[in-house]
Amino acid sequence: MSLENTTDSVTPDPHAADPQLPLAVPEAASPVTPVEEAAGLAAEPPRGAIAEWAITILLLLFLTTTLVQAYVIPTGSMEDTLLIGDHLLVDKMAFAPAGPVSKHLLPYSDVKRGDIIVFRYPVDITMTFVKRAMGVPGDRIRIVNKEVYRNGVKLFEPYKVHKSDQIDAYRDNFPSEPNSMVYPGAADMLQHHVVNGEVVVPPDTIFAMGDNRDSSLDSRYWGFVPRENIIGKPLIIYWSYDAPTDDLQNPSIGIDHIKDLGLHFFSKTRWRRTFMLVHGYYLNN
Repeated sequence: MSLENTTDSVTPDPHAADPQLPLAVPEAASPVTPVEEAAGLAAEPPRGAIAEWAITILLLLFLTTTLVQAYVIPTGSMEDTLLIGDHLLVDKMAFAPAGPVSKHLLPYSDVKRGDIIVFRYPVDITMTFVKRAMGVPGDRIRIVNKEVYRNGVKLFEPYKVHKSDQIDAYRDNFPSEPNSMVYPGAADMLQHHVVNGEVVVPPDTIFAMGDNRDSSLDSRYWGFVPRENIIGKPLIIYWSYDAPTDDLQNPSIGIDHIKDLGLHFFSKTRWRRTFMLVHGYYLNN
């Protein structure tokens, strides 16, 4: 399997108003060829447009690192759901543990299959990743010729992207014998959590993959996401700008990026994505 210089992290937005946001370092080049997920599923039942916009406006009004955090997508591992240059607000309350009083006041929920999640990379928690939750505890996951099966059912994945017709023995037929290096978490997963040719997701973990299936460093390569690593989920794209990965991975705003903004702000802003809500997909199988 050929090596690819693919990074899957999200980067705190250098354009965000709060300079105290914690730094998430972009992921280093993958030692294995990533692939992207297919979480897939039918569209998640909407909470209602009025309710979603009400929550969005409240979070924007009370923007703090406790409630939401701004990130920018520097790589294509979640294409075409999230594009390089999408600037997101991440809802940090969504998956927070509910307190005895707050559980009645705030919209806490557990991670569901098909949710897009932002989490601390298990290999290096200084990095922050965004992926789709493919499996929750107890789910059985396998991939056959790029098609994901969960609990024996092939998933319908309208969001997934394949940019290669090549079938990789490990990436596209999973779980199987790795054909390149995998991280210790994945090695442990393959050794202790495979039953009858399927990965079984253990308690308090999530199996996560990217939507750009052939270019994502995900749970196939580093194992499960511990529940405590999950930060939240993307809520809204407040700005989308067509900029190169190198500019977006820089935690500060570089001179070249400033020049690019000055010359091309209106032409390279993806106006149709402005204030676009980010939804997961849900199927109960």
